[in-house]
Amino acid sequence: MIAFLKGRLVEKEPTHVIIDVSGVGYWVKISLQTYSALQNSAENCLLHTVQIIREDAHQLFGFFTKTERELFENLISVSGIGPSIALVFLSSMDSMEIKQAIISEDVKTIQNIKGIGAKTAQRAVIELKDKLKKDIMAEGINPSMFTSANHTLRSEALSALVTLGIAKAAAEKSIDNLLKRTGGDISLEELIKLSLR
Repeated sequence: MIAFLKGRLVEKEPTHVIIDVSGVGYWVKISLQTYSALQNSAENCLLHTVQIIREDAHQLFGFFTKTERELFENLISVSGIGPSIALVFLSSMDSMEIKQAIISEDVKTIQNIKGIGAKTAQRAVIELKDKLKKDIMAEGINPSMFTSANHTLRSEALSALVTLGIAKAAAEKSIDNLLKRTGGDISLEELIKLSLR
């Protein structure tokens, strides 16, 4: 199995990249999360990969972070979610939003993803909720911050910060750190104020 590729970025499209590793060009499918992260990287890059081999195809899927790769592997372990739909998942929402939706059993949000029906959304929640809770706790984040009230608080604060001109990634990081520190016991106004510092 190919764990990662480190080389020169030859071509970059929203759906794939080609990486030159010592003269060999690897075609790697990517999510929009990874595409955005690669916008800021120089010509040389490192992608964590998952190799999927089937009778009719050998495919490489690349991810800017190990966290995104792990989430992809979790998603494809769910019956009814193949690699293509898992990429759509990761392109529709960022990794933390996906984890929040699954942990807080927000089936409606998951169903908004193209190609995901009610049964698949419920299956994803049932099969991944406990596993993702353990992963989140290992990262030092309290899963109770993903209750629906905190999910609403986070999305409202994020919307306000983006409207104020803060980059989405920076705003998410700041909000998540504050929610982690306060355990979600904070008002929307206070969360926005502290995130602007």
